[in-house]
Amino acid sequence: MVQKLLMNQLSDTSISLGQPKVLDYLKDHDGASQTDIVRGCHIEAPTLTSILNRMEQVGLVERRMLNNNHRSLHIFMTEEGKKYQKRIEHEFEKIEQIAFQNFSEKEIYIFMSSLEKIYSNLMERRECLE
Repeated sequence: MVQKLLMNQLSDTSISLGQPKVLDYLKDHDGASQTDIVRGCHIEAPTLTSILNRMEQVGLVERRMLNNNHRSLHIFMTEEGKKYQKRIEHEFEKIEQIAFQNFSEKEIYIFMSSLEKIYSNLMERRECLE
């Protein structure tokens, strides 16, 4: 539902499914390799390739070589990508406010702590899931 709400809020943009997650990852990891993005966003490499191709076509990201290494390209947000990332972050914050209305601070803390534990437990078993 969060994804559906977010995409509805972004319907006036060229953003498509998968792109918000990649832009959010690049916010803190600009210049990451595709391998790093695959791991960080928990998506398959072919899926990322198609997402990045679309993002590059509309000018949200660019692929660049680092240190003249022709074998690996790194992904950087463009100024347009940064603008969209800020919009996505703002829209997500609005959705989060709706989702957590009528929750106490303590309830939110317990919920988030529980999700973090679940995530940690699953990450410890990630190799079994691949």
